[in-house]
Amino acid sequence: MANAVSPSPVRAIARRVFIAFLLTFVTARILVILIMTRRIPNMFLHARGTHVHHLNYGIFILSAVGALLVFIVQPSDALRQFCALLYGFGMALTFDEFGMWLHLGGSYWQRGSFDAVVVILSVFGCLAFMPRLTRMRAHHWALGALTVIGVAVFYLLLFSSAKTIGNRYGPWLEDIEAAGPQ
Repeated sequence: MANAVSPSPVRAIARRVFIAFLLTFVTARILVILIMTRRIPNMFLHARGTHVHHLNYGIFILSAVGALLVFIVQPSDALRQFCALLYGFGMALTFDEFGMWLHLGGSYWQRGSFDAVVVILSVFGCLAFMPRLTRMRAHHWALGALTVIGVAVFYLLLFSSAKTIGNRYGPWLEDIEAAGPQ
């Protein structure tokens, strides 16, 4: 690939955020299921009897990343790349429980959390992998329009099937949450 063009700094950072977000979200969901089904030990943090949800870790991580980038006048490339990973990690922990903070409680398995994660991954994916607008040609626009239509159809099918899946697996997930460690 002698003529390969390296991604712009923003796209490279967005790719780090995208990957960190995706892997963290998937890992968090798997760990919660494993804890709730008692296949791994309870790793939940409790402070004076209150379960500290992982969205709180995400908020602290996002605050630390913001402080790092605000108070360091010119962060190095290495620091920006590290902050991108932390940012994706913190965003995933926070938005994995979006439904809980949107409704100020309720089950971990709320639909709002999943919807928020899908939207955020879509935005990060576009930032990370879409060509710059100045480099887009007619075939890019046509492919982009087909992609938007395809994604819209996918989301319609996903959201309509999510209700069926929610009806089928929602009670099971809520039962393991109720029976799992508090």
